[in-house]
Amino acid sequence: MTEQELHIYLQESYPQENEHCEWKEFCNLKNEFSGKEGNDVISYVSALSNMRGGDLVIGVEDRTLKITGIDTYNYDVDKALLRLKDQCANLPTEGLSISAFLTEDTQKTVWVIHIPKHNFRLPVYAHSKAWQRIGDNLVEMTHSRREAIINELAVQEDWSAKIIPDATIDDLDPQAILKAREEYLKVYPKKKEEMKTWDDITFLNKAKLTIKGKITNTAIILVGKDESEHFLLPAVCKIRWILKGNNNENKDFHIFSIPMILAIDDVRAHIRNTTYHPSVSIDMFPDPIPRYDIFTLREPLNNAIAHQDYSKGARIEVIEYDSDRLIFRNYGHFIPESIEKVVLENSPESIYRNPFLVEAMRNVNMIETEGGGIRKLYMKQKVRLFPMPEYDLSDDMVRVEIEGKIIDEKFASLLSRVPDISMTDIILLDKVQKKKKLTDEQYKYLQQKKYVEGGKRNPYISLVVVKSSKDSELRTTYIKNKSFDDDYFRKLIVDYISKFGSASKKDIKQLLIDKLSDYLTSTQKINKIDNYLRWLKERGYILYDITTKVWTISKKK
Repeated sequence: MTEQELHIYLQESYPQENEHCEWKEFCNLKNEFSGKEGNDVISYVSALSNMRGGDLVIGVEDRTLKITGIDTYNYDVDKALLRLKDQCANLPTEGLSISAFLTEDTQKTVWVIHIPKHNFRLPVYAHSKAWQRIGDNLVEMTHSRREAIINELAVQEDWSAKIIPDATIDDLDPQAILKAREEYLKVYPKKKEEMKTWDDITFLNKAKLTIKGKITNTAIILVGKDESEHFLLPAVCKIRWILKGNNNENKDFHIFSIPMILAIDDVRAHIRNTTYHPSVSIDMFPDPIPRYDIFTLREPLNNAIAHQDYSKGARIEVIEYDSDRLIFRNYGHFIPESIEKVVLENSPESIYRNPFLVEAMRNVNMIETEGGGIRKLYMKQKVRLFPMPEYDLSDDMVRVEIEGKIIDEKFASLLSRVPDISMTDIILLDKVQKKKKLTDEQYKYLQQKKYVEGGKRNPYISLVVVKSSKDSELRTTYIKNKSFDDDYFRKLIVDYISKFGSASKKDIKQLLIDKLSDYLTSTQKINKIDNYLRWLKERGYILYDITTKVWTISKKK
């Protein structure tokens, strides 16, 4: 359609701005998609989703709907949708779409992003904050609005507390009940004498696995006999352990069923917790250690059981790799705001998907009674100087990856020598060692702490930190990462061409490739060389002969 036709269509379809519709000019998606918090695409997507959903029209003038067009840069619709899912935590995928328009006469692009309403009890976050629209302003979500979302399901039925009319105590496993009694005493040691007088039904009521002697879904999950799993249908409660080789091939597998209070020990027994021999000298563990401590194996698995969305009919997955890492995966949104909030602020969520199940698991010592299990998992890895757990909360799942080794022993040695390093610092520096993308705020924070140098895309540990380590290898690595400044490399290029009369791109590459920072990838090194040549050409130092495909010195200089 023409620009005029599109303008009429937009006026008819999206006639006014309100909490369900927003018009934004956003000329360049490269800068505006995930840019300044509270004033970029992902912030508006969060705000609209946190009400009842709606439409974000971009490429039009605010207030008038006059078509200005947007430069989509290298974004197509599919790539933009993937980035929205990645950048907006908890954003539902069902109903999320983009309508793209290109005017026939003026070649202007307009996008309409169709944004679904947030899922139950799950605010949508951008830049680790939940947003909402109040009047004409986009603001960080108010406490009252967040509480309204968080409590949406408070009156809904808790599936884990549902009573199974046909089930009796005969459908429960005596060994599992005995194990539950033993674990209950660890949580409530003062009740030892009192518990001797409790029969099984009384105990199960006290531990909140049953309700007035009636069998619940929770009781079947935790202490039910294997043959009693049909009571849960169509829900499924199974754990699948898979052993994978270095080429991602399946080498072994096993499926574990109820009772889960016994299954978790069976799963741990299948995981090969071999001995790890760190070659770096770290006083904390000079001797060989197990790759995973008991808590590191227990916490993600029990969390998966507690927070699984059993309505999905899916198994909990435990994937073990020959390369010494574990992945735990369960289905269902991660209900807290973010992993960072749970870990750094030590603020576990008070609302759960399966509250009755969670309470029962606390009572039988399966999950942390104070609710700080995820933070403790990070602390366990920190003490060992192992990489931090990696959480992936996309695709309606919670996926946590645990490394059973130090992936950069120089880095670990360095961190062991930095005094009073905080958990925030550990998590961010862990991203640096893994070469993960940092936000602008995270990069500025590390720079202010003088922990890193280099650009945001390729930061490396700073001279201040390296000096404090007194490690000659680390100092050598720093110099290789630091390399030399840009003027040095530009001068090398000019000197080479001056001495030999001309130089091809291959010649320049051979000259510089080994001298550039070791922290750059091969592609980044090539891009940097191209930038040097472009800089010298634009300023008249060198010329490019398109026929011979060589660079020569400009006579002007």
